[in-house]
Parts: sequence; C-alpha cells; structure tokens
Amino acid sequence: MTEQGHRLPLYEKIGYSLGDAAANLVWRGALAFLAVFYTDTFGIPALAVGVLLLIVRLSDGITDIIMGMIADRTSSRWGKFRPWVLFSAPALGVFMVLTFTTPDIGPMAKLIWAYATYIGLTLAYTVNNVPYSAMMGVMTPSNVERTNLSSWRFAGAFFGGFLVMVGTPLLVAHFGNGNDQTGYQYTMYLFAVILVIMLIITFASTKERVIPTHDHSDNLKQELWDLTKNIPYILIPLTAISLFFYYRNLYSGFFFLIVIALAAFFIKKLLAKSDSEISDTQKDLVDLLTNVPWIVLLIIGFLFMMFNGVKIGATAYYFSHYIGDKINAAEYFGWLPGWLVAGQEILVSAYFAGVLAISVIGALCTGFLAKLFGKKNLFIISLAMGGLILCPIYFLEPDQIYWLFGLGICSEFFAAIMPTLFFSMLGDTADYSEWKNDRRATGLIYSAGTFINKTGGGFAGALILIVLAAYGYNGMDESTISATLPGMKALMSWIPSAFAFAAAVIMLFYPLGDARMKQIESDLGSRRQKHLD
Repeated sequence: MTEQGHRLPLYEKIGYSLGDAAANLVWRGALAFLAVFYTDTFGIPALAVGVLLLIVRLSDGITDIIMGMIADRTSSRWGKFRPWVLFSAPALGVFMVLTFTTPDIGPMAKLIWAYATYIGLTLAYTVNNVPYSAMMGVMTPSNVERTNLSSWRFAGAFFGGFLVMVGTPLLVAHFGNGNDQTGYQYTMYLFAVILVIMLIITFASTKERVIPTHDHSDNLKQELWDLTKNIPYILIPLTAISLFFYYRNLYSGFFFLIVIALAAFFIKKLLAKSDSEISDTQKDLVDLLTNVPWIVLLIIGFLFMMFNGVKIGATAYYFSHYIGDKINAAEYFGWLPGWLVAGQEILVSAYFAGVLAISVIGALCTGFLAKLFGKKNLFIISLAMGGLILCPIYFLEPDQIYWLFGLGICSEFFAAIMPTLFFSMLGDTADYSEWKNDRRATGLIYSAGTFINKTGGGFAGALILIVLAAYGYNGMDESTISATLPGMKALMSWIPSAFAFAAAVIMLFYPLGDARMKQIESDLGSRRQKHLD
C-alpha cells in the first residue's frame, strides 16, 4: 500500500485516543480547576498562584526539549516512543493525587508544597505526553491519515476532559460532604486509576511504522551537554517575555528588546555555521529555526492555547461568582434526579458537559472538514468563528443561562478543531524537515509543540489571575468579589477572542498547502524505499 493510501485499523485509532483521554484527566483537570483550587480551597493568594503557574509552565521549556531528544534517541523492541507512555503512567497518577492534596501547614509551606507537587506533575506529564504526541508522526506516513488519527486523538482528549471537568465538581461534593479538601483528594484517586488503565491500553494497541532515513547516532550524554549551551536561545527570550508580561513597565520593556536583539544575533551566528562546525544537537536546532511552517505553527499554537486556556480557566470563576446563587439550578435542570441538582455544582458541570460533548463531535468532524476546505483554510475559519461567537457572552446577564450555553457550545465546536489540526500539521512539518534536510527529529518537533501549548496554558492561567488581582480579587474574602465581576465577564468573552483573531491572521502565512504536502509525501516515500533497499 502506498504511503498516501496507508490506513490505520480502527482499534489502533481508538487505543491511541485513550492515551490523550488519560492525559486530559490531568491537563483539563489542572487547567480548569487548579487555579481555583489553589485560591479558594488551599488558600494561596491569587497573584502567587499566577506566578507559580507561569514559572512551572516555562520550566517545561527545558524538560520538553530534553524529553524530545531522549525519545528520538530511544531504541527498544517496542519502538522509540511507546515505552515512555507505559512506564510514566504510575508517576503521572501519583502526582495527580499529590497536587490536589492539602496538608495542614503554614502559608509558606503551602506554597512550597504547591511548587513541588505541580513541578512533579508537569515532569511526569512531559515524560508521558511528549513521546505520546510524537507517536502520531511515526504511526502512519500519510498526512491524510495523520489528520484522521488526530481527530480520534482529540475525541479521546475531550472524552477525558468530559470525565474530569463534568465529574470533578460533582465528585468533590460527593466525596467531600462539604469538605472540598477531602473531596478533591478522593476524586483524584479515582481519576488516577482510570488514567493508568487507559495508558496501558494505548501502549498495547499501537505500533510505530515510520523509520527515518537518518537516525541519531551521537552520544546522548554529549548531546545533552550540547543542549545546555543551546537552551538559552529559547529560555532567555521566554524569561524576558515573562518579565514584560508581569511588570509591563519601561524597564521590563527595555530588557525585553535587548534580550530579543541578542537572541536574534546569536541565532544568526549559529545559522551561518556549516554542518561540519556544529554538533548533531545544534543541527536539530538549526533545522527547527529554519523550518518556517513549524515556526508559524508554534505562534498559532501559543495563541489558540491562550484562547482556549483563558476561557476554560475563567469558567469556574464565572459560574462560582458571576452566576453563583443568583439563579436556581433546579429551575433549569429540574428534569434531572434531585441529588444531582441539590447544589449549584450542576451548572458548571452541565456547561462543561455541553462544551465537551460538542468538542468530541468537532474533533471527529475535522478529517472530513479538512478534506472539504483544506487544513489551512479550516484552521482560519475555526479561529475566526470560535472567537466571534464568544464575544457576546460579555453582555449576558446571570439568568441568561440558555444563551450562555448556546454561545459557549457553538464556539467550542470550532475550538475543538484547532488542536486537532495543530498536532496533525506538526507531523507535516516533520515531513517537511526530513524532505528539506534529510533528517527527522519527530520527538523534538512535537516536544516544542507540547511545550508551546503548555506555555500558552501557563500564560493563560497567569493572565486570568493577573486580571482578577487587578480588580482586587481574594478568593477567601467575599467582599472583594463584586468588584471583579467585569473582569470575569471579559475573561469569558472578548479577551480570549482577541487571541483567536490574531492567530487567524498569522495562519494566512502558513506555507504548506495540501498540494505541496502530497508532493513531499511522494518524495519521502521514494527515499525511504531506496533506504530500505
């Protein structure tokens, strides 16, 4: 069968999708509930939580890239990436529980505990999810089938998100009986067991098929040492952006401009060197920095994660404080069993149920819609429509529940298409890099993709808390809530929409259309066959 005609069996697509269902028990849980858990249950100040979320997410810049390199250089009878999915599962479950555990300790000790457990969670997630994401690039050589696989992956992701985002408020109330600290901990016990089972199924049901014509043969220890000399190219600009983001003054702006100029200077010097003058690690970095489609995708990935992260992260605050007790949940959901609508938790759970149900449909429709419109055009349409539909939420009153649900669900259909296309198109950029340079670093390319998504999520979480802190929000002081309501409405509407519109404009410059990808696939198929012969 030709590369373009390759098809994956249904059981393998489902098995692969369960891996992201498992990951999203962590990702969606942390993204949607961790900030409000830290501020309203664990009692950490909002600004301190914002700093924590951003610093930990930025630290993933090192771990994601290192994990991508290690995965690219792994050799086992199970492949390069599948072993990591299996062996990281127990650690991921353990840190998921610890992150939502609330020991009775002082304020500073609480902050230390939060940093230690959240760093552990993100490290375990990196070891698991970077190789998992890279598997998409080696399970099939077909870019069309990769899009279909991505649809299944994100259908699984949204299913996992459905479990944690709908189930968490109800399970916390059930297990805690009024004690949210106990409720969160026992809820995470349950999710951790489900997570490990799903990852075992993913490992057992999948197969790696694409073998690059060039494999990495340098000593990994030496390459990691080389990496320490190249990491500043990435992390120092991110640090400058972070400082400017937090302080937003003349000094941080001046520092930002100096750092970006210096980074550009040193990157230009690196690109000017010949292959004989640089290490294998530096060649990987050069390949990435000259991969224009990959760079465009990273910018878009950051922006759509800001779009998704802000609106998802603000939802718990919006329902808890803007809607709160202003309406009677039973009035809207009286057809459900009485125990389900006994508390206001049903409102946010029902909202998450609606948006995540439509997300599964949106992800599964992506393959068909991509054939109809093309990946690039579909991405632009999704960004524009997802942002446009969200804007009117700012003008809704607390009792306009049906309008809120309708707008949120419609916007989420388009939002679900964005990550589905993004990770499929990362595989296209890996093909492009191999076609252009005769080298393929699938793990590194995908590690940068997962890193930029985490970074976007980190900035989104920080932005939410910075906006709330600017209005004087204190989760432990009810008197501060009313002044923050305009900020909560903006975070649910026009603030995330602005990021979607910016991403739609940048997507116009993405250079890999469907026709060009077909030619690249054909050329790579011929090269790989010659290599095997």
